[in-house]
Amino acid sequence: METNSTVKHYAIIGAGLGGLSAALDLRKVGHAVTVFEGADYVGGLAAGFKQPGWDWSVERFYHHWFLSDSSIFGLLAELGLSDQVKILQPKTVAYYQGRFYPLDSPLAALKFPGYSFPFRMARFGFVTVYLRYRAGWQALEKVTAHEWVRKYYGERVYSSLFEPLLVGKFGPHYKDVNMAWMWARLKARTTRLATFTGGFQAFSDLFAERLRGQGVQIRLSTPINQVEPLPGGRLRLHLPSGPEEFDGCLSTTSPGLMARLAPSLPETYLKGLLDLRHMGAVVLTLALREQLSTQGYYWYNLPKSEGYPFLALVEHTNFLSPQYFGGDHIVYCGDYLDPDHEYFSLSKEDLVTRFLPALARINPRFTPDWVRDSWLWRTPYAQPIPLVNHSRNIPAIQTPIPGLYFASMSQVYPWDRGTNFAVKIGREAARLILSGV
Repeated sequence: METNSTVKHYAIIGAGLGGLSAALDLRKVGHAVTVFEGADYVGGLAAGFKQPGWDWSVERFYHHWFLSDSSIFGLLAELGLSDQVKILQPKTVAYYQGRFYPLDSPLAALKFPGYSFPFRMARFGFVTVYLRYRAGWQALEKVTAHEWVRKYYGERVYSSLFEPLLVGKFGPHYKDVNMAWMWARLKARTTRLATFTGGFQAFSDLFAERLRGQGVQIRLSTPINQVEPLPGGRLRLHLPSGPEEFDGCLSTTSPGLMARLAPSLPETYLKGLLDLRHMGAVVLTLALREQLSTQGYYWYNLPKSEGYPFLALVEHTNFLSPQYFGGDHIVYCGDYLDPDHEYFSLSKEDLVTRFLPALARINPRFTPDWVRDSWLWRTPYAQPIPLVNHSRNIPAIQTPIPGLYFASMSQVYPWDRGTNFAVKIGREAARLILSGV
């Protein structure tokens, strides 16, 4: 570790992978770092939970890595943990006229019956290759995905494949999402997926342990109430236990929480934070006694227009072996929703009642007594909504308050949210802090 004659003490709000990555880089050059986390665990939205008899944890909100996730794989290599990565190729399927069809390879995508005629197959292939190899995204953010895909892929391909995905992801806002987001999604994603041995919580815990060994303080169950600028450029953080002062602070919270934490930010920056739109997430996790998808399908994209009450059904144990979870078959029923949707106020029992009938459509043998246990997870901030010309609306990482920085998944645009880009923006924020920008 390098030493620095002007050692500073930095606070980081949030112990997700973005905050922990920033802490790593700040500590690496000798600065003192304290990470504050309101929850009693590290990992943020990638955190998991573990039940008796399970060897692995299960993520609260389903997660995996794509093989193109260079930032996370670079971090794993730096930490000496690359050998703990497991790479698999699970089966993803999409719905069409009452049946599910694989979409887990380029050949399978071309065989999708929603565009079965040779001309449509060729058109789909050419347009997809064009998007995957196109270098720039800036022109694409000037038009919506709804408009662009209909024009270039064609109405039938749009309505059978892309429209259900957009509706499921963004609900009533699906026609407002710009095409740069879709470009990034197609460009970055791979059919082979990766995870960490023991689960994402195991990785987060190892990462936090490594940081503590380097002298980083990680204070769990410690929410921050306010960040106050002081004369001379220092910052005062207001904690339940009392105020503490730091030379600088990085917040990795949601934009709305950032606005509440730092009300002294200039009005224009505050307005920019509050104008950002996003979807929340509701995930019901089930431990089943039997395998749901006997075809071994991992990820079902479900069309709400066909009466499914949620967006995605993910059978985690068709990706990883049930033996890691004491023989339980782990199934996620997940949805992206506006934060005021009724699913955020309904009880777990109410959602179980609404969701379980959909499982019988996947496997007619399913009965409610297959459910051994269930857990409900909700967050109001899970998926930014990138509108036309969204790049104009992204808040700067360095805020107008000297020494105060902000890094969130709302700023990784045009890329989609996820742990890879959390690491990327966390390290970018640390670079800006260290450069004094």
